[in-house]
Amino acid sequence: MATILGANTLSSAYDVANGVRFEDGDNAKMSRSISGSPTDPEKYTFSCWIKRGNLTEGVILGEYANANFRAKFGFDSNHKLEYYQVNDGSASASVVTTQVFRDTTAWYHLVLAYDSSQGTAANRVKFYVNGTVVSSYSGTSYPAQDLDSRLNQASQTLVIGQDGNDGKDFDGYMCELVLIDGQALDATSFGQFDSDTPTTWKPKDPSSLTFGDDGFYLDFEDSGDLDDDESGQGNDFTAANLAATDQVTDTCTNNFCVFNPLVAQSHVFSEGNLKYTSSSSDWDSGIGSIGFSAGKWYVEQKITAVVGGIVRSGLGMCDARDIALIAENEFGYQPSGTLGDSIGYNDNAVHKNDSSQSGSWGDQDNGDVVQMAVDADNSAVYFGLNGTWGNSGDPTSGASKTGGVTFTAGQTYITGAIGYGGSAVEQNWGNPVSALSSGNADANGYGNFEYAPPTGYYALCTKNLAEYG
Repeated sequence: MATILGANTLSSAYDVANGVRFEDGDNAKMSRSISGSPTDPEKYTFSCWIKRGNLTEGVILGEYANANFRAKFGFDSNHKLEYYQVNDGSASASVVTTQVFRDTTAWYHLVLAYDSSQGTAANRVKFYVNGTVVSSYSGTSYPAQDLDSRLNQASQTLVIGQDGNDGKDFDGYMCELVLIDGQALDATSFGQFDSDTPTTWKPKDPSSLTFGDDGFYLDFEDSGDLDDDESGQGNDFTAANLAATDQVTDTCTNNFCVFNPLVAQSHVFSEGNLKYTSSSSDWDSGIGSIGFSAGKWYVEQKITAVVGGIVRSGLGMCDARDIALIAENEFGYQPSGTLGDSIGYNDNAVHKNDSSQSGSWGDQDNGDVVQMAVDADNSAVYFGLNGTWGNSGDPTSGASKTGGVTFTAGQTYITGAIGYGGSAVEQNWGNPVSALSSGNADANGYGNFEYAPPTGYYALCTKNLAEYG
């Protein structure tokens, strides 16, 4: 299989600027009724790029007239990709992959090609994942020849992000959603292998494709009109429970750091793996998805819930070799077996490897924005609060490391959050969960922060990582 757009891949020549974040607890969706007749209800292609959040059963594109007439395309409860259709109360199509999709750190390109006119049953439904046709299925029941698909049929209501019956909410990110009505295309219409990295699959501009009467193209570039169809067919959707803040710059061509739920301990992630809520009576840590060994990186954290009137949260970093041990404990401490440095800011103090660091760091309170600037080139980390750097720190001081806490050079480091007993934070690696009072990008124009990143510091995303990390 081709390389997916994960933590260390370069961006493509075709740039996808925006996507949408779906939260499975928000009942978020986009819907449209197919009022006219499709070009061909027996033949269509659906293409999308997605990054999973919570690993729950989640439908990407669904339709539900009633229990006896429905269809869906997305992930089942076992994390397998499936197409499922019911007609007259019985399953008329069921195609499920053998492969599971549990990576929450990378983007997948998924293509569903439906053509029931084919004489060979196996050719009537095809899946493509990251440019490669899927050849292994755990179960197949292909549609009868010439059977209309309910996902491209007149008088049906298409729903993005749900099964069409307010259930099986998709959790995570989407971008570049395309439906081609009347053609069953392969993945090469929507992506290509990169010439410099031949195993890496990257998107192509779909705007010149022939979309057909029922086709659409959602690029999510207008935060005030996320459901606008750019195909020229006028097939706009209607968004529900999606706000302007759900537009993100985390896309298939610029993958941003998020929490990694596969390293989760006693805490819950939500809001596209950007909100961390601790549920433990002991301290633990949420671990970010992207590591680095060089460069300068900026992270913010908004405190959204405290415990008994006391802030029981913070942020920090650790040697990537120790992420499993730190996840069970907290940044700033060294459980038995750790190999490298661990640094964290919580309880109004900074700790490194079990030792309190001298200096004044600021008293955290609910609603505060905590800041961290990591200079991996000079092996120093700086902590701030509401725009003021603690310990009279200067992240731009370089080799002098003024007010910074030093760490060992030559290792890969991971950033993340600290929490205890019901505390909650929103971690901002460049895509904030909540609206900001003032937006600030880094010098490359990436990310959106409450405070301006220090000169020379960048949002933790693949475009910046390729250049500086």
